Amino acid sequence: MVEVRTATIADPAVVKIHWGPVIAGSLVAAAFAIALHGFAAGMGISLSSSAPTWRDASIALVLLSGFYLLLVGLLSYGLGAYVAGRLQPRIGAGSDMSDGMHGLLVWALATLLTALMLMALAVGAGRLAAPSGASAGPAASVAGENIIAFDLDRLFRGRQMQGDINHTRAEAARILLSASSHRGMLDEDRSYLTRLVAANTGLSQPDAERRVAEVTARATENIARARRSAAILAFIAAAVALLGAAVAWYAASMAGNHREGLEPVPEFLDWDKP
Repeated sequence: MVEVRTATIADPAVVKIHWGPVIAGSLVAAAFAIALHGFAAGMGISLSSSAPTWRDASIALVLLSGFYLLLVGLLSYGLGAYVAGRLQPRIGAGSDMSDGMHGLLVWALATLLTALMLMALAVGAGRLAAPSGASAGPAASVAGENIIAFDLDRLFRGRQMQGDINHTRAEAARILLSASSHRGMLDEDRSYLTRLVAANTGLSQPDAERRVAEVTARATENIARARRSAAILAFIAAAVALLGAAVAWYAASMAGNHREGLEPVPEFLDWDKP
């Protein structure tokens, strides 16, 4: 007969997840990040804008925006993880692993919450920015049209035809967006766009061709600027997320030491002080 012995795991090594502190810390981190992102948007130091203005060409502003995004991420993750660590019940020795894991959970959940909030804000802003008379469907707008909206205004400046131009504008936007593709704008598309401009503005064929060439060059530059801004923003966001995981682990562990009385609590963090 073979005797089977079951090994028991020491209590300090067992990580028990307390979801209440995790959710609370995640909400704090996400709300704090949204508030600071709103402040950045109001101050004009957000990288998400692709408008053809001086701020897109400013290297100093790009660096400032990147530093601000990094600061927001580290502060938000750190604050949320610290809150989660302080709200946990006391567990005695061996709390470093437990608090660190709770900090990682706060980091993961706060990242998802912040992404969902930012997506909701972006959708709402897009609806507010849409023309009031625009109808649903491909004739009203196309993806990326707001990037080249001013270029479309230039294209049909001096329009003489009356009536709804939404279909014509959306069609022209799709052709302009193809100029930034790998193969560029096709000759037949350029000719068709020239005829659209001539028919809607009353320009002669040579003048319409010059306007199409100028607007196409501007639109291509604005689309490239938008792509660069998106790439920079994505890279910085990824770096912030990775660094945020380490900060969340450290902040939660520090909160655990404060909670267990293993380290002196700074006066401004001493919640138990009357």
